Amino acid sequence: MADQPAFGKKIRALRMEEGLTQAALAEKLGISASYLNLVEHDRRPLTANLLIKLAHYFDLNIRDLAAGKDTRLEADLREVFGDPLFAGRGPEGADLRAFVASSPDIARSVLDLYQSYVTAHQSAEALAESVLDRQDVNPVDRARLSSEQVSDLIERYTNHFPELEEEAERVWTDARLDGEDLFAGLPVYLRKKYGVEVVLKKVDEMKSVMRRYDPETKELAISEVLRRGSRNFQIAHQVGLIACSPILDRIAVDPHLTAPGARELCRIALANYFASAVLMPYDQILDAARAVRYDLDLISHRFRASIEQVCHRLTSLRRRGAEGVPFSMVRVDLAGNISKRFSAGGVHFPRFSGLCPLWNVHAAFLQPGRPRVEISQLPDGARFFSVARTVRKHRGGYHDSQVLYAIALGCDLGAAKELVYADGIDLENVDAAVPVGITCRLCERMDCKARAFPPIQRTLTFNENERGISFFAPSRDEE
Repeated sequence: MADQPAFGKKIRALRMEEGLTQAALAEKLGISASYLNLVEHDRRPLTANLLIKLAHYFDLNIRDLAAGKDTRLEADLREVFGDPLFAGRGPEGADLRAFVASSPDIARSVLDLYQSYVTAHQSAEALAESVLDRQDVNPVDRARLSSEQVSDLIERYTNHFPELEEEAERVWTDARLDGEDLFAGLPVYLRKKYGVEVVLKKVDEMKSVMRRYDPETKELAISEVLRRGSRNFQIAHQVGLIACSPILDRIAVDPHLTAPGARELCRIALANYFASAVLMPYDQILDAARAVRYDLDLISHRFRASIEQVCHRLTSLRRRGAEGVPFSMVRVDLAGNISKRFSAGGVHFPRFSGLCPLWNVHAAFLQPGRPRVEISQLPDGARFFSVARTVRKHRGGYHDSQVLYAIALGCDLGAAKELVYADGIDLENVDAAVPVGITCRLCERMDCKARAFPPIQRTLTFNENERGISFFAPSRDEE
């Protein structure tokens, strides 16, 4: 019963997110409104039968509901309190879980406050460097705040937006699209339905712009340097901005999107989601993924989409009754910066610090273009299977500077057998798992050669006459 208080507040939060009264939800669950009121105030126990009904109605895993769906928030706060700023004074373990469960709004406010602190701190450092270097720069960067809030919204929706899926299917029907030649069907649909003319323009006209829409002339210009799949994506993106505008607006008014530009960025992210749903319709992509056992290259060829677009799409296959493998996804650059992340299945990527260097997404840079697989085990014993590979961003042309990223898809070890990448790998071999953490400050492994920062769990002492496995790891005697 120690964890019981988390249930009532969680159920109330879920009900309010759906805009339901207690009476309305009680009717759907087959109980009285008075009993639901007692459950929400933790004055009646949550029975197994009621737990199943709640999980089914809100489309949640029972394990997620039982643990509370604020695990992402808890993981983020654990990272926040791992900052040396707090010097180990923040809540840990059960205290942190109780804080998140009892006061989720205050917990989110703490997270927002810390994010503002990080942004201000980085701005101050940039300003100091610009003064020293006598360079004129704008040190205030609010883009990170906006992108973090949009990422959080996508996480809350588990990266699945049924309304956009339905609109994408409607476009396929109305436009009579042919998967073999979307570039022929989409422009015709835009012209007939919305009076928008699609034109290809040369790079000297477009410069570095890939897509430009003029609402006055209703001209959608697409750069000639885009390959066929990217052209289709940009056209579908514009269809989404026009055809799904009411849906985009309704989702983007989320009260958590408070940073400047967050709602505009949300509309763009949702239009990207719609574009992916047009290029890779739900039933088609799910059937194909299962048929080829999630072979990224084969799916990419079949739908004429990039590897990164395929990875994004695979994380969104969460339709009730027709779910794909629940993937997490992360993208990093050569410097280790996380530029995209989507957590699922128990993996929570760091928000403010670098990802553990032992994850295979970093090793993918050693063999560009080739997939690398890994079984990873977190300090709590949870094991995951992931496949990582590099992707290139390029604009075309001799003087184009290509940017290399690495992207990784991960899933619970139990789902790994559904992936072609797990063939020939002993998934039951515990010794084969790579011991990883989330980030150094939160990792309990003291025997890690890759440790870059001391952990918050213990105070380190230094002996100038002895060296452990790393500077921040003690010798065996100290352990």
